[in-house]
Amino acid sequence: MRSFYANRWIAAMLMCIMAALSSATALAAEPAKKPASQQFVDGIAAIVNQQVITLQQVNSRASEAQKQMQRQKIPVPEYAVLQKQVLQRLIMEELERQEAERLGIKVSNDQVLQAAQTVAQRNRMTPQQLRAEIEKTGITWDDYLNDLRQEVRTDLLRQRTVDRTIVISDAEVDAFLKSQGQSPATAPQQAAPQQGPQAAAAPSGPQILGLAQILVVVPEGAGSAEVQALRKKAEGLLAQVRGGADFGGVAAASSDGPQALSGGELGVRPLDGWPDLFIQAAQGLQAGQISDIVQSGNGFHILKVLTRGQPQQRSTPPPAPTMAQQPPPMQQGPMMVTQTRARHILIKTTQVMSDEKAQARLAQLRQRLVNGEDFEALARRYSEDSSAPQGGDLGWLTPGETVPAFERAMDALEPGQISEPIQSQFGWHLIQVQERRTKNMENEFRRMQARQLLFQRRVEPAFEDWLSQLRGQAYIDNRLDPASNRGRR
Repeated sequence: MRSFYANRWIAAMLMCIMAALSSATALAAEPAKKPASQQFVDGIAAIVNQQVITLQQVNSRASEAQKQMQRQKIPVPEYAVLQKQVLQRLIMEELERQEAERLGIKVSNDQVLQAAQTVAQRNRMTPQQLRAEIEKTGITWDDYLNDLRQEVRTDLLRQRTVDRTIVISDAEVDAFLKSQGQSPATAPQQAAPQQGPQAAAAPSGPQILGLAQILVVVPEGAGSAEVQALRKKAEGLLAQVRGGADFGGVAAASSDGPQALSGGELGVRPLDGWPDLFIQAAQGLQAGQISDIVQSGNGFHILKVLTRGQPQQRSTPPPAPTMAQQPPPMQQGPMMVTQTRARHILIKTTQVMSDEKAQARLAQLRQRLVNGEDFEALARRYSEDSSAPQGGDLGWLTPGETVPAFERAMDALEPGQISEPIQSQFGWHLIQVQERRTKNMENEFRRMQARQLLFQRRVEPAFEDWLSQLRGQAYIDNRLDPASNRGRR
């Protein structure tokens, strides 16, 4: 096994020799303030499987992080610490990129622009106003779109790998509604997060909670002695912040979480939208207060409550907004909703089936349908969705039950019409609307919201576990922080 990875390392060295020489030249021009100990002759900061991350990349990102932290008034750690934190983020991004590429996940420019438009709509802005607000913070629009692209890719990766593993039973929905003082009225059976285009949004309640965290990761397979040492580290960090040290500054210097360089901020969401562990840890805490140490499968967490109470309109969007949609609070009383019965044909994209090929195949199928062929028969034969055996029939769809790109195309159709090929994160679709109806959806909507809220609580910890496993299985040679390589192959 060791010789195998040694060969991979040699191959990586040969592949990157030109980049390394170029980086070494660039490093000679770096300011003298950077620690000499970090000036490696070969300019390589880390190797992730067979991909090299150069010290030049680290320094460039560290410079950006430094400016952003200063704008957000987060204490900037010393440069050597900042480098290590930035490199850990780059390593994780590279692992996600490699896995997305392996699964054939691509994020098009149109998807990024649509994501930006969605962010603008949620902040009650035009895209032009969003851009102006972003640039006021000192972030360029291109950098913002690059961050958004990575976020969309991560979201698609989570949907592909983790979402389908989360199952919420009817009994759990009943128990949740009962705990909220609502009657668990019987509703038609629903599956937990559906494959294909159906992916309902996570519901929210009237109370909101904003959190920040300091995370001390416990590596997979760590022994009891190592776990104890890491707990002592977490206890030391807790003592610092309770002793008056700036929480954001300690997070930036010491947290292992992906939000470390943003002061550990996890964002603001409905109270019930947080993982159960965080809800319990923050119970009784007011804004500004800090929790005890909380242990999860990922490590030790220290939480700070940033805000708690009723939602307020936000005047400025966050620099790197989350793409998670938050629908209205759970409602009582009749809810008359227009439903659409639709069917579709899905062609998934892979390394073999490109976007262009998938779109062309559906264009051909659409022409056959226009010429009179049966939709159900073609869906059974060609669709790659789980609905194929039913001729692509998706049943009655409620607004918000499908992903935005699918819903927009479906809503634009009259009964009997067939869409042009449209793209979503699941692939390319042909959609046919069969009929529409108006129905009182009070019970169904409450159950759907409860199901999705319970789903949201579980999917985040599950995705963190998945990322931890992805990292544990990778070959990582971190030159800036060799101690972090322990346990890596």
